[in-house]
Amino acid sequence: MTTTADTTAPAGADTSDILALAREQVLERGEGLTQEQVLQVLQLDDERLTELMQLAHDVRMRWCGPEVEVEGIISLKTGGCPEDCHFCSQSGLFASPVRSAWIDIPSLVEAAKQTAKTGATEFCIVAAVRGPDKRLMSQVAAGIEAIRNEVDIQIACSLGMLTQEQVDELAAMGVHRYNHNLETARSHFPNVVTTHTWEERWGTLRMVRDAGMEVCCGGILGMGETLEQRAEFAADLAALEPDEVPLNFLNPRPGTPFGDLDVLPASEALKSVAAFRLALPRTILRFAGGREITLGDLGAKQGILGGINAVIVGNYLTTLGRPAENDLDLLADLSMPIKALNDTL
Repeated sequence: MTTTADTTAPAGADTSDILALAREQVLERGEGLTQEQVLQVLQLDDERLTELMQLAHDVRMRWCGPEVEVEGIISLKTGGCPEDCHFCSQSGLFASPVRSAWIDIPSLVEAAKQTAKTGATEFCIVAAVRGPDKRLMSQVAAGIEAIRNEVDIQIACSLGMLTQEQVDELAAMGVHRYNHNLETARSHFPNVVTTHTWEERWGTLRMVRDAGMEVCCGGILGMGETLEQRAEFAADLAALEPDEVPLNFLNPRPGTPFGDLDVLPASEALKSVAAFRLALPRTILRFAGGREITLGDLGAKQGILGGINAVIVGNYLTTLGRPAENDLDLLADLSMPIKALNDTL
């Protein structure tokens, strides 16, 4: 899906109302909204939120189906990162409480086992680095081998920016999906990170795609971006055509440059989820960090009925999430089947 698709409304479509147009364009024809159209959705009055979320849910059900993909994540290397991502408490440049630490291989395997027990299809190994060095690549290789010997689960990685050689190594290890978030719109990125560029991240993502791995790329909403930039970000992602888009909401971390920003209002967060679904009708759209503080206990249900079709269960890298059982019980209550890797899960 690209932002250059023919968006001419068919005869009889109401082009004066963005939701009526989206119903024809996205729900009926499967063509994502353009940047300008996403902005119109983001600018809708809150009184139309229920209608918007219902449309987003209908789009998700039509083009993705009812299955929900469940994933667990763990940090192989935490803290001490040399980059200055202003939202992140793992940066070694900020006076935040997270300190550098490594997890051993047996603990990594145990975490994968616990993740698989929830019914999750994917386990993501994450490291707080600019990009992996030889030591980290060796640790990842050893961890993947140990996990495969004991757990039947797909393995994803998120290790920062890669060289072509590292991309090829990860592909040879059998890494199913690689996560590298663009984080925000290209125009807003310099306000979020100064130690590397948006273009560097984009380059890694293109190499990952060309190597045959699935691309996981999303970002964080509520980092001071305008609605126009949020729509720009949705268009950036649509142009990339990722297999999965994790949507995070800023959970302001003490000691970081964004530590004093306000939490995104719940209605704005839900509107954004729906807008991204309408921009990316066939993409896995995953609830990730910050949903608990932004949306509260009802957030999971509202999101899953408003465009979301994947969740991270358990805790995140440096913040607490919901207990996995809570999300799994919710999916059962909503009659949303968990996407299974095989019949044993």
